[in-house]
Amino acid sequence: MATTHQTHLLLSPLLFLVLLFSPLRGVSAIGINYGTLGNNLPPPKRVAQLLQSTLIDKVKIYDTNPDILQAFSNTGIDLIVAVENSRVSNLSSSPSAADQWFSARVLPFIPATSVVAIAVGNEYLTADDEDNNSHLDPKSLIQAMQNLHAVLVARGLDRKIKVTTPHSMAVLASSFPPSSSTFALNFIPIMTSIVGFLSDTAAPFMVNAYPYFAFRNNPNSVNLQYALLGNSTGVRDPKGYVYTNMLDAQIDAVRSAINALGFGNKMVEITVSESGWPSKGDAGESAATPENAKTYNTRLIERAQSNKGTPMRPKDKVDIFVFALFNENKKKGGASERNFGIFNGDGSKVYDVDLSCEFCSGGVKLEFGEKVAGVGRGPSVWCVAKPHAEEKVVQQVLDFCCGPGGVDCREIYESGDCFGPDKVHAHASYAMNAYYQMHGRNYWNCDFKGTGLVTFSDPSYGTCRYSGQ
Repeated sequence: MATTHQTHLLLSPLLFLVLLFSPLRGVSAIGINYGTLGNNLPPPKRVAQLLQSTLIDKVKIYDTNPDILQAFSNTGIDLIVAVENSRVSNLSSSPSAADQWFSARVLPFIPATSVVAIAVGNEYLTADDEDNNSHLDPKSLIQAMQNLHAVLVARGLDRKIKVTTPHSMAVLASSFPPSSSTFALNFIPIMTSIVGFLSDTAAPFMVNAYPYFAFRNNPNSVNLQYALLGNSTGVRDPKGYVYTNMLDAQIDAVRSAINALGFGNKMVEITVSESGWPSKGDAGESAATPENAKTYNTRLIERAQSNKGTPMRPKDKVDIFVFALFNENKKKGGASERNFGIFNGDGSKVYDVDLSCEFCSGGVKLEFGEKVAGVGRGPSVWCVAKPHAEEKVVQQVLDFCCGPGGVDCREIYESGDCFGPDKVHAHASYAMNAYYQMHGRNYWNCDFKGTGLVTFSDPSYGTCRYSGQ
């Protein structure tokens, strides 16, 4: 394998220009929550087909429904599966119990279905045990997470599949001002364990953040536009941060709480695992309208695609999962709980939100009632090394991809079809593309310290074939 060379990847003039000027925008995507508490929902295969024609490339579900896992196989869409709250205690009992669950519920579907995370429970620390009307045991949560991670390590899947757990904002003592937020006193011991686990395993801290509920519960003190992600005047934090929307303030409140545990110098990414706005509510929920829901989710999608951080951490991109794909007519609670969906159960849109993707299949209506045939993720894209990227950095990227990155680099060894030309950039391009394809063709998986470039021209040559769609 190439180690140190001064020459660059040999490219035809046309391919060089294509690589140099290929647009990097447009590969941005967003996640969505796919709940199934309804008796009028489309079959999972139809759902998977529809989502392939949108900018959504990450889907979070609330169990390990085998029909859903099968439906999303070979779609290029990443899936986050979940351990239901009622099963956490069993998985915490022993590593063998966790292995049995994983072997039965997830393993049969991978790698065809791209499972990238397991959410252990949902708002587990603030949920009640329905059997005895008491809080669930927090020690079971962290133990179940550790047991599942051990299973993934034993199977060599821990770099691909992360273990985490989504929290409600109720785990905080208070969320304002963001800079002084901490976890509630009774949660500090378990949160210290959880955040330590996430830091050690490079898994994200998931939070379900809903400005809607903050406005609904305090309409006289919360500005509606601030809750709808559009207050241009902003709200000032005592430490000088200015927030033009409540969601950013909620994210930074979580960040402050994590820092207060002593993890300020460690990298713990925050993912908004749920956020949305209902289109209908009960009598006292006047802000639950289709117009407000459209405004919030349109801005939420724009926020997710902006790749911007928050006032406290402006360079840290935050992954966001919209709640939700469907109105779920069997969900418990008030009317608003059943009306967070972008789509009705029959597949019609509740309101119009642009989910179109310029690089995905065109001509497909975003209605489940329409026939969807031959849907693909759109034109193939590849990732290659920038021709003039610094060779030292490119070598580091090559070493990462073929080492911790988990790429099979045998094709660029001396006997492989992609060994020649024996150049750092050529070998790195093969490895970078393999890593990019393996992780779902997200634009951030082709960054590589600024040395990667997305291209729509197949870089394959001779018998050397670059994997693609």
